[in-house]
Amino acid sequence: MQDLVTVFGGSGFVGTQVVRALARAGLRVRVAVRRTNVAEGLRLLGDVGQIQIVQANIRNPESVARALEGAQACVNLVGVLYEAGRQKFASLHAMGARNVAEAARAAGVTRLVQMSAIGADAQSESKYARTKAEGEAAVREIFPDAVIIRPSIVFGPEDDFFNRFARMATLSPALPLIGGGKTRFQPVYVGDVAQAIARALRDPACAGQTYELGGPAVLTFRELMELVLEETQRRRFLVPLPFAVARAIGGVGDLIAVTPVPPPLTTDQVAQLKRDNVANPDLPGLEALGIRPTAIEAVLPSYLYRYRLGGQFAEPPENNPAAQVDESGRTPA
Repeated sequence: MQDLVTVFGGSGFVGTQVVRALARAGLRVRVAVRRTNVAEGLRLLGDVGQIQIVQANIRNPESVARALEGAQACVNLVGVLYEAGRQKFASLHAMGARNVAEAARAAGVTRLVQMSAIGADAQSESKYARTKAEGEAAVREIFPDAVIIRPSIVFGPEDDFFNRFARMATLSPALPLIGGGKTRFQPVYVGDVAQAIARALRDPACAGQTYELGGPAVLTFRELMELVLEETQRRRFLVPLPFAVARAIGGVGDLIAVTPVPPPLTTDQVAQLKRDNVANPDLPGLEALGIRPTAIEAVLPSYLYRYRLGGQFAEPPENNPAAQVDESGRTPA
């Protein structure tokens, strides 16, 4: 174990898997997080002393510089799905990315991986997508050899997408098809994303490249909702929700975002759903990194079973009246 890699945002859904992948590759890992108490368990992902936890906030350049002292490589995974308090898109995705790139350059870091997202676009209606593009531009300006990683929806046991709608299916007789459910996605497995980041970080040939990561299948929003219902063994109505109506609901979510309760939907997320979230075939992807994409059907059953009535060994809906809904949308008694 020679190289030291600083991972910003290493305690999150993707970050945990990235830390694991880097540790398995034999690298020393310094995990830089705002709240160190939530990341202590990450030490167990490596050998004794291999993984170090430090406090840092990418909105604070001084703390970023401290976290990079002695590091040869850096991964920036920090991002938010909605704005709350001081955690704003611009301060994290744009300014934060700039802070990391500047500190990495000053510290003599030789390899940098910046996590972005498919759909990053300076002209996008979505503030999330615009600030992701601004972050990419800042990193490229300061650190031209940085690797940009843009995944589609990332799925896995702790994901925010499939778990959210699976929970909704346990409480509601219907699932919404925002914009009619026609938006296309290319869900990518979190383990594949982590492996891609670890390989891009170690391979000098990846320097300066932008990778768009998607799984083996492109599915519409409707097809994803149907998949959720299939895996949770529930029958629910799929109700088309025009973008205008979804935006009004998102406005309520914007108000909820100022509380500790995660909003079910925000206006910015509605704006994101107006564009397909599919990898650009002209850019390298998982295959270019020697990774065979994992099929969504191979992973979803391993964690969505917990939303079934009766759990993992529940009977199929046709044999389980409690998992059905009648014509009024109510679950039979």
